[in-house]
Amino acid sequence: MEAYKEEFIGFMIDCQVLKFGDFTTKSGRKTPFFINTGFYRTGAQLKRLGEYYAQAIKETFGTDFDVLFGPAYKGIPLTVAATIALSDKYGADIRYCSNRKEVKDHGDKGILLGSPIGDGDKVVIIEDVTTAGTSIQETYPILKAQGNVDVMGLVVSVDRMERGQGEKAALQEISETYGMKTTAIVTMKEVVEFLYNRPYRGKVWIDDGIKAAIDAYYEKYGA
Repeated sequence: MEAYKEEFIGFMIDCQVLKFGDFTTKSGRKTPFFINTGFYRTGAQLKRLGEYYAQAIKETFGTDFDVLFGPAYKGIPLTVAATIALSDKYGADIRYCSNRKEVKDHGDKGILLGSPIGDGDKVVIIEDVTTAGTSIQETYPILKAQGNVDVMGLVVSVDRMERGQGEKAALQEISETYGMKTTAIVTMKEVVEFLYNRPYRGKVWIDDGIKAAIDAYYEKYGA
């Protein structure tokens, strides 16, 4: 596993973004692990997060695209942080854009916040975590409604490696349904590999009990 992936896993724990216990996802699944990017709360944390995203984006999509789109609300700071990092690390001046939950009818009108999107624009979508792939169903039509837009792909922080709407993994399902590339900074397989019975900051985060719960979860929801 690349060093930056191991660093990112530790970074998620340090920021209390990655937790283990009993949780319920947005899609209603009971899960022994949870990733909440709402816990990235400081400038320093967002700077590092943007850099991890930028590296994952560069490796999969390069920098030959026009707009990084982050769905409201969590996607807004992700988009800003990652576009800044793409500029700092790779000299790529990518525009940022997000959607509003409600269309604004005065001033800067419309559903978009940040850069406009139009014919010929190449767009990469950035999200926190994709579990069942439900959010892309809302995001994709918004982008295609802006014109002849090339939606190149989707990047998330963690691939939970679960089934989407069918039997395939959510990211694979999205890739095939929408004809786009998908990638993640890390996968849950890599998270388990790095943390299982291996101390981080003096604590074992995935012991035999947590590992058994994760295995049982994937027996039910794994792709």
